Amino acid sequence: MNMRFVKSYGIYLILLALIIFFSVVAPAFMRFNNIINVTRQVSMLGIAAVGMTFVLILGGIDLSIGSLITLVNIVAAWLMVKGGVNPWIACILGLIMTVAFGFMNGWIIANIKMPPLIVTLATMTSLEGAAYIISDGLPIFGFPKGFSFLGQGYIGPIPVPVIVMIIILAIGSFMLNKTYFGRHFYAVGGNEEASLLSGINVKRIKYLAYTLSGLFAGIAGIVMLSRTNSGQAVAGKGFEFDVLTAVVLGGVSVSGGSGKISQVVAGVLIIGILSNGLVLLNVNTYWQMVIKGIVLMLAVGYDCYQKNSVAK
Repeated sequence: MNMRFVKSYGIYLILLALIIFFSVVAPAFMRFNNIINVTRQVSMLGIAAVGMTFVLILGGIDLSIGSLITLVNIVAAWLMVKGGVNPWIACILGLIMTVAFGFMNGWIIANIKMPPLIVTLATMTSLEGAAYIISDGLPIFGFPKGFSFLGQGYIGPIPVPVIVMIIILAIGSFMLNKTYFGRHFYAVGGNEEASLLSGINVKRIKYLAYTLSGLFAGIAGIVMLSRTNSGQAVAGKGFEFDVLTAVVLGGVSVSGGSGKISQVVAGVLIIGILSNGLVLLNVNTYWQMVIKGIVLMLAVGYDCYQKNSVAK
């Protein structure tokens, strides 16, 4: 089994092995209801992962995703319950807000040249505080009837959140493979200096990547709000690390310049199946955190090993 095969199909073999393992040790895993539950659970992760994929391909990182999910939860919930705003308008206003914060991240990174890690970490911290200020740390509930359809409804046997995720993944794949923006993402992530010399507007590409990350985080937040039917100040806490793990596990390089949405889908499913299987096995929550941390370390370590091997 050569390295090219492992790089192209290794993630799918890991996914298959994980499915077989949990099918054997946890018989309830393969029940239809549980499979539907897994796909519903990973839908928010898959939606947000598209934005993180764009950012990582560019050579950046976005740690503010979880806080954007939290803030859109709280703001949209507050507008609907406290402000009496129409649910559609409340959600659109929430998305405009997350897009604005995403653009702000991109603008600061592109123009002030601050490291993406610091910029998005600062945004994450600030937005977490803002969510607690708006909600007083209390859940907001009592949404208009019908709002829960987006997060809890079905179209035929398929959960609506899964349909939303598939649409977002298709859009992300189309952008990377069929548009010049996608080609520019890879070019800038591969060599920013060469991209500048070739005439690519690097600043605009950074604006776009972080703006899209904000947009998709906002959509994930709205789906999560509809699913839980409650706006909570801890809704997206730590979510960015699950997203990052799924994307890196899916083969998107932390150094930028490479990655595919199709493999990110496998990474998302692995994280979802791992989480679900560990719950079925009654594994302690803290041990789950340990395991996810190890998975992230191994994924990044493998990526670095590949990069170093190519450099030699």
